Amino acid sequence: MADLPIHTIVFEILTRVPAKDVGRSKSVCKQWYALLSTKDFVRIHCSRSLVSSNQRVLLIDDLTCSIRPIIFQSNDYGPSSIVTFPFHHQNNDVSILSHLNGLLCVCLNHTYELLLWNPTTTAFKRLSTPDSHGFYINNLDAVGLYVDADDDYKVLHIKRRSGVLGVHLYSREVDSWRNIPFITRQEYLSPHFNWSAGTFCGGTLYFTVCECWLGGTNRVICFDVNSEQFKEISFPPVPSTGMVQGVLVNVKNELHMFASTGMFEMTIDLWTLQGDYWIKVLSCPPIPPISLSLWCDITHYVTNGNWFVMTKLGKLFTIEMDMKPFECFYPVTWFRGFKGAVFVETIVSPSI
Repeated sequence: MADLPIHTIVFEILTRVPAKDVGRSKSVCKQWYALLSTKDFVRIHCSRSLVSSNQRVLLIDDLTCSIRPIIFQSNDYGPSSIVTFPFHHQNNDVSILSHLNGLLCVCLNHTYELLLWNPTTTAFKRLSTPDSHGFYINNLDAVGLYVDADDDYKVLHIKRRSGVLGVHLYSREVDSWRNIPFITRQEYLSPHFNWSAGTFCGGTLYFTVCECWLGGTNRVICFDVNSEQFKEISFPPVPSTGMVQGVLVNVKNELHMFASTGMFEMTIDLWTLQGDYWIKVLSCPPIPPISLSLWCDITHYVTNGNWFVMTKLGKLFTIEMDMKPFECFYPVTWFRGFKGAVFVETIVSPSI
């Protein structure tokens, strides 16, 4: 260690400290500010921050926005801290559409504007433009957030307007939008189909496309972030006797889906994608009826040896998982109410 340059020692130490401490360290001197602002530092610090102890739950209700740490040992939340939005809003009308590496892609419901926001650093970037890019309509549009091989964070925005589908891609690096060609089945443009937010895994963004009635069509749309090409793959072979919902989650860079079916009683199976085919990992017993008011609130799936379903009001029930434990904490909402997210505290900036 004594033979290493001081620059290298500082770099190695500070890439391992919490994100908020990095922000405070920037004020030590000009040299540290320059070092901690480099792309290499941000990238390596982010990669070392992606651990469960740095995960936080952000919850939004009509009155407050709060952040809580996750205590995996007791499967509970730690003390909450109130967050003030750094951008103008009306009565907390903020929808969280996608999240990746500490960045949240959110929509201001009163103006339909898209923003990138880092709740740890409070920095944000408006993505809307005078030529109508970056405006999101709930229940019609879909958004996916990803980072490419050049470490450029991008937002894929799928828009359905009067039977016409448009796909637009925002680049943080060049701070602009461009169109992406996409030809799909005409029926997917109908509002009867619900598009999920994009889940980034292994160089691909995945969207579920589910028809909103019993026995409807359910598919998965894949966007390769390197070739910028779309393709369609099948949905897991789940029963179509009730409402079907597929919730995608990236677990250690492998795509999984919680596929739920039923009406008043729900059955949920966990599937993993291998190639273009789904393999069932486990089947859960039917879930007892849960009131609509709870399903409309934020619900969490926690997998760490056990699987916990939770809301802001507390834990609902536990399912023991007979499989190799892995740590993942992922939020979903009934018909995607967008009122919360799990994110990792990083210093990734929403703008260059």
